[in-house]
Amino acid sequence: MKAKLDQDLWLIGILTILLAVTIAFFPASIARIILGLPFLLFFPGYTLMAALFPTKGSLGGVERVALSFGLSIAVVPLIGLALNFTTWGIRLDPILISLAAFVIAASGVAAYRRERLAPEERFVVSFNVRLPSWQGQSKADKVLSVVLVVAIAGAIGTLGYVVATPRIGEQFTEFYILGPGGKAENYPTELKVGEEGWVIVGIVNREHEPASYRVEIWIGGERAKLRILGEDRDEVKVELEHERTWERAVGFVPQEAGAGQKVEFVLYKDGEPYFEEPLHLWVDVKEA
Repeated sequence: MKAKLDQDLWLIGILTILLAVTIAFFPASIARIILGLPFLLFFPGYTLMAALFPTKGSLGGVERVALSFGLSIAVVPLIGLALNFTTWGIRLDPILISLAAFVIAASGVAAYRRERLAPEERFVVSFNVRLPSWQGQSKADKVLSVVLVVAIAGAIGTLGYVVATPRIGEQFTEFYILGPGGKAENYPTELKVGEEGWVIVGIVNREHEPASYRVEIWIGGERAKLRILGEDRDEVKVELEHERTWERAVGFVPQEAGAGQKVEFVLYKDGEPYFEEPLHLWVDVKEA
């Protein structure tokens, strides 16, 4: 039996949207892994190949699949490298949006080029499905066929079990501070008394469970107020689910002059200090 799939680009687009919805609302689900692997390893290369070679006879099926994997492995790092030189950086949301935009754009170009071809010239995914015949086979061949089927079923079952019950990896929390431009540079190092310094503070929950966080700022050994979203606060409280990220611009204002003042960003998890040595900056504060 010969089967055809002429809506491959629509299917990829739908799966891409499903992945985005899954990451947004079910970040720790198995569906994220199932949809994420082809999204990274196959979809970018496949849609690019579809855009470059829209005709049926331009490439063989095996060549198209192999090149799709190869191009995906090349495209994804290039997009990540480009993001590294932007204000967004290499993070989950920018990577997801960028790759989805690439896949959808390449699919659009491929669909446009296919529409300009005659129906019989367009590339269509096709494959033959044949049921095995026992006639004419020896007992040894039959036994080997049964063993092969059982082995494949066992491998699929084992893979399903591993995906369904993944081992919990290392549990930790990422805590970082970046310069105002979103990169690890251009931190405020010289300020005047009463002048506001700005950094970007980020928390990523890798604890495999929801967690409560609190952030305080200490300047010169004394607790200081911080500014976030236009408000002065004593601290920032954050509730995060597993694999979720919190990132905000946070300001601080030194009140005393002095060279080499230590500005500490203290993270608390569930009411306890998370790090023995808080993240810190050294700032020279001059008289206003």
